[in-house]
Amino acid sequence: MILTVTPNPSLDRTYELRDLTRGAVLRATGDRVDPGGKGVNVSRAVAAAGHRTVAVAPLGGPEGALLARLLGEHGIEAAGVPIAGSTRVNITLVEPDGTLTKVNATGPEITESEAEALLETVRTRSSDTDWIACCGSLPRGLPTEWYAELVARSHRAGARIALDTSGPALLAALRERPDVIKPNAEELSEAVGRPLATVGDAVEAAEELRGRGAQAVLASLGADGQLLVDGSGTYFGSARVGTVRSNVGAGDASLAGFLAAGGAGRSALTAAVAHGAAAVQLPGSVMPTPADIDPASVVTTEDVPLDRALREPAP
Repeated sequence: MILTVTPNPSLDRTYELRDLTRGAVLRATGDRVDPGGKGVNVSRAVAAAGHRTVAVAPLGGPEGALLARLLGEHGIEAAGVPIAGSTRVNITLVEPDGTLTKVNATGPEITESEAEALLETVRTRSSDTDWIACCGSLPRGLPTEWYAELVARSHRAGARIALDTSGPALLAALRERPDVIKPNAEELSEAVGRPLATVGDAVEAAEELRGRGAQAVLASLGADGQLLVDGSGTYFGSARVGTVRSNVGAGDASLAGFLAAGGAGRSALTAAVAHGAAAVQLPGSVMPTPADIDPASVVTTEDVPLDRALREPAP
């Protein structure tokens, strides 16, 4: 069972448009609403793969109630923490050529008592978990050290922690030795304070973060593949991908695959790459099912292509 923690969840509304014209009244050709937030996406991917998952998140207002209902419809148990503010709503505008325009709301401010209630809910719901996945940015009101406190408390309770965040919150949590962190190339570069031009640069950055506390680093390098650096060695994985339809939530699907496959070593990296490759070939933030995932398309190796140049991420 994988428990996820999303401090700043969202309702994600997607509108498909014939064209995007500033200042005009636009009519959508299609629309949908999905439960959103990085940890919520991990839970959706875990549930789509047929595993049990519980999603811990602060929920407020009618938006929070709808989010809880949508999670239930996805087969996810919602462990909602009531808050005074309202859950945020994010908007995605999709043009026919696949161009995405996203408007992400800031989200509610979390009070000190609500922050403590989140930590206590994680404690009470994590007794039978295989992993706790803590994902996303911190909302207003939560201190930079909140993830560090969550990692420390969870470790004292004997749980394993996967952390997918960035910036000061990531750096503060490293001292508590999260079991695995999952940055993308940009976040990895930010964490070490220098640009990464090659896969070798990414390996060096991952090793630096391990030296600062992370027990393992699962780094998404976009179209270049994924990198795993842990106590057993360094592994690199890539996959054949047909038509890329959307990269929304692909990293979250990768983390779900990694954790569901044990969260360590080459076989878990293979699962992560397969899940991510399947996700980018699906529309919007749809998560892959076992029928979508093709592990045979993945190549993982300990012969890391250190000299390979990293491509710029798509705008």
